[in-house]
Amino acid sequence: MSSPYDRLFLHGSEDSQEEYRQAMNRAMDVLIRDFASAPGPYSGADPQSLLRVYREVPVCPEDGAPIDALIERIGTTVVRHSAVVTDPACIAHLHCPPLSVSLAAEALVSGTNQSMDSWDQSMSGTLLEERITAWLCGIFGYDPGSDGVFTSGGTQSNFMGLLLARNHFAKRQWGWDIQRKGLPPEASRMRILCSEAAHFTVKQSAALLGLGEQTVVTVPVDSRHRMRADAAAEILASLTAEGLLPFALVATAGTTDFGSIDPLRELAGLARTYGLWLHADAAYGGALVLSDTYAVRLRGLELADSITVDFHKMFYQPISCGAFLLKERRYFDYIRLNADYLNPEEDEDHGIPNLVTKSVQTTRRFDALKLYMSLQHLGRRAFGEMIDFTVETARATARFIRQDPQLELIGEPEMNAVVFRYVPPAVPGETEEEAGLRADLLHTEIRAQLLAEGRAVVARTRVKGRVCLKFTLLNPRTTAEHTAGILQEVKRIGGMLGRTAARSQAAKKGTESLTIDTSNGAKKKARAI
Repeated sequence: MSSPYDRLFLHGSEDSQEEYRQAMNRAMDVLIRDFASAPGPYSGADPQSLLRVYREVPVCPEDGAPIDALIERIGTTVVRHSAVVTDPACIAHLHCPPLSVSLAAEALVSGTNQSMDSWDQSMSGTLLEERITAWLCGIFGYDPGSDGVFTSGGTQSNFMGLLLARNHFAKRQWGWDIQRKGLPPEASRMRILCSEAAHFTVKQSAALLGLGEQTVVTVPVDSRHRMRADAAAEILASLTAEGLLPFALVATAGTTDFGSIDPLRELAGLARTYGLWLHADAAYGGALVLSDTYAVRLRGLELADSITVDFHKMFYQPISCGAFLLKERRYFDYIRLNADYLNPEEDEDHGIPNLVTKSVQTTRRFDALKLYMSLQHLGRRAFGEMIDFTVETARATARFIRQDPQLELIGEPEMNAVVFRYVPPAVPGETEEEAGLRADLLHTEIRAQLLAEGRAVVARTRVKGRVCLKFTLLNPRTTAEHTAGILQEVKRIGGMLGRTAARSQAAKKGTESLTIDTSNGAKKKARAI
């Protein structure tokens, strides 16, 4: 006897398969119509308009809607007002367009719904993930004694690196098992070093690990935003002299704003000298390993004790997809746990792999399939050439900025991120500080106007206290012609807003209130749906 719910799930019956085809085909039609065919990187809809629409429909109605009508409504109210990550002008963040083959893989991942914690929930998936992590360890220069595991991304991978570093240090220093006994009494003296430009998740991880943000000591960077090894050496000597206990050094291979890569070999030497765990955050820059041209920039990465790499950046995978690589697999024992119902110890005696023993997640998606199918479809050479193309686009964009007196390049691009400022006309009698504050507000308005008009999605950041604009050129569809056009839009909006900017300022320095008058045609055109 069949269940009345059979048709709701994909299985062997014709009814269930027809239900699935109907849902997937309708979703595909909506995705192509309301996302892939969108005229720009964003619709321009303002948050208030979207909220009003969402409030009109109860989250859980008493009776459900037909699937065609439901997907149609989602297309017009949600999909149509999403960031179009495949558009050449969607260049704000480390947010990539996913490869079509990876979207097909995503359907297989979600359709089969494997859980990667135990063998009997994933079978072939477990073996394929292990095969892929072994390959990853190899291309990053690790020996056969290494290992890895897929993660949700850089945040989780960085957390795992510092988690193992912390536990390893406590075991080596005091014979203390943190997994069983908690933090040792000396934990308040432990220190982590990273650059001023390192990702915020270093401090976040320190806090989550019970060490506190005060554990993280930042090291000055050079003119290219790379950690200064000489400054790191001085800080390490000072910390040691004070009786503090540095135990981990985080090197960044691809900073968020500039794509800068720390001097990996020099930092590895410091780590050896002071007995530190070297964790390399290569979430952004790790993809350079596939490039014939730029892989050389990652020399020294193989010396790290652990590595973070993201695939939902320059490997062009749907979110989420990352990995944590470990130079010596035995250190996964610091987080190993066994549950009788999930991964009993006797499984290991029989050679049955349960990947939960090397992850901080239990239930985990089969995201490795997406990367595998993409690598199989494109091959290393095509991946490398795509990455090279984006770097060359960034270089060309930097040349445009450098040659334009209305724009200022904030450092040469190290990879494919370009940081710059618009240079507004001077206002007579204005101090340097007043001019800087006015320009900061202007950059904020330029970015908002580009988004409201649906012309471009660009990022805003701060460098040395000043607001800047940033192009993050991960998208291989984005060409130098596209970025040149967006720069023209930046100048158009900047000039329009700058000409109408208020000249008066508040009397008290430091409490100025600068107002940009947008009444003369420059008012933000935030679109309502």
